[in-house]
Amino acid sequence: MKGKHLFAALLGLVAAAGNARADEFPASDPRITWVGRTEVRDGDVSFDWSGVYAIVEFYGNELQLRASDSGKDYFSVWLDRQDMGAEPDRTFCLQSRDTVVTVCEAPHVSKPVPHVAIIQKRTEGEQGTASFHAFIAHDLGQARPVRERVLEFIGDSYTCGYGTLSNRATDPFTPETEDCGKTYAAIIARHFGADYWLIAHSGMGVARNYGDKFPGHYMPDRYLQTFDEKKQPAWSAQKYGVTPALTVIYLATNDVSGQKQPTREAFVANYLRLIRSAKENYGADHPVLCIVPKGRDLMFDYIKAAMLQCKMKNVTYMVLTSKVHDSAGELGASRHPNYAGQLKKAYAIIPYVSTLTGWPLEKEVLE
Repeated sequence: MKGKHLFAALLGLVAAAGNARADEFPASDPRITWVGRTEVRDGDVSFDWSGVYAIVEFYGNELQLRASDSGKDYFSVWLDRQDMGAEPDRTFCLQSRDTVVTVCEAPHVSKPVPHVAIIQKRTEGEQGTASFHAFIAHDLGQARPVRERVLEFIGDSYTCGYGTLSNRATDPFTPETEDCGKTYAAIIARHFGADYWLIAHSGMGVARNYGDKFPGHYMPDRYLQTFDEKKQPAWSAQKYGVTPALTVIYLATNDVSGQKQPTREAFVANYLRLIRSAKENYGADHPVLCIVPKGRDLMFDYIKAAMLQCKMKNVTYMVLTSKVHDSAGELGASRHPNYAGQLKKAYAIIPYVSTLTGWPLEKEVLE
């Protein structure tokens, strides 16, 4: 019996020693790759935009995260994959301060091998601001850098992923059914093997927001911000140092919500201001694709008017007609397109992205 107790004690010591080898690395460690708009302060990395993700290469059988959130956010995690697929390996919720979350557990092996975890914020800015303080692992490796192929998407709830996990148009909105990884934007990026970032907020318009919320502050204004929910600090594309191959603007549904709309002049002025901001970020030749929302005849007139007045290079537009997806089984919460509807949107938009970027169409089935 004494031998058994001694053996158990030795096992406990070995386990304790293994845990002691784990170390804490600041979220701003240069070996971690961040994709999207973030703010770094005292080693912390803070962000609130939908779709921001971290790529972490780590050694050991477990990766933990010490983090805080101002609200309640959901995150998707992929382990040891080249890309983020439509289905994550796991999800977790963050809703408290300075808490430790087990991000993922890797298979046990006899020799240390690197694993890669991708962690993406799947809920939008109004759900909360996340602050990642540190990752806990035995060691970190150098994660892959941001890819040469990058896409930028500016949008509203369709781009946030509002209702993508719901299959009933009558369902109310809940953060649990919001997943930006199942939007047309994420699907398009996966199709081309591109990294991407989303500048999107539900209910926002070009010159009028849903329910007339936040008067005088629209998506052309939010586009200039580091955080969705805070006007300062301003975003600096030059400081970030990454230039997307294309900016896609998918806005205007909220401008005509509730049987109201801004004047044509106000809409056109703000739309051109938004395009101009993208050009100022990335150069006069930077391509911009403007999408007319599904079945919005008035917005077709407004966006076409903006295109006729636009004197900037490489700006084009496309129209999603009312038949791009159906209004029965392909709608989720609050009549927003679910994953099936988002797939059809992606199929319609992909040829334009291919032409404007010069990237050939891929043969793989979309997901």
